[in-house]
Amino acid sequence: MKEFIDHVLQFGNLNQQQIDFITSKANKISLQKDEFFWEAGKAIKQVGFVKDGVLRVYYYNKEGDEITRYFIEENLLILYGYDIDSNYIPSEYLQAITDTELIVFSKKDWKEIADTIIGWENIIQKITAKQHRQKLERRSPLIDQDATTRYLEFIENFPNLVNRIPLSFIASYLGITQSSLSRIRKNIR
Repeated sequence: MKEFIDHVLQFGNLNQQQIDFITSKANKISLQKDEFFWEAGKAIKQVGFVKDGVLRVYYYNKEGDEITRYFIEENLLILYGYDIDSNYIPSEYLQAITDTELIVFSKKDWKEIADTIIGWENIIQKITAKQHRQKLERRSPLIDQDATTRYLEFIENFPNLVNRIPLSFIASYLGITQSSLSRIRKNIR
């Protein structure tokens, strides 16, 4: 829980009573590799914060291929939808690709925190804005780069992931085949 509170305090101030209230609403869960935090077509019922581990957001294209859209690693907040009151049903999957520990809040408890702590939504907006900005900075250049440059930027943007996740997921994220990624890796060594 300390990791979550420390993360939140980077974006705003909370007193000890507020921290205790947030802590009272939190639960720790563990996901084993390949377990889902959420699945396409099923309502999301909780907010999460990755304490340890890596998850991936992916979907199936019309040909039935898995496409990895993004990776979520330590110290990132996993929210749902655009509004706490919405009943968001994702079209993507969020799956643990390593054993993962999360701090989670039920949708009801998250709303109670937002309704009780003045300034909470502002803190969460700042966290969300930073995470969204990072995601765009990492994804946008991939559109017009060659495969080698995309992989080199992946290494730069996700230095902690390269040796933790399967190459097939990295290749999917980069929009290349696994054999192409193997060739690229061989050529840059």
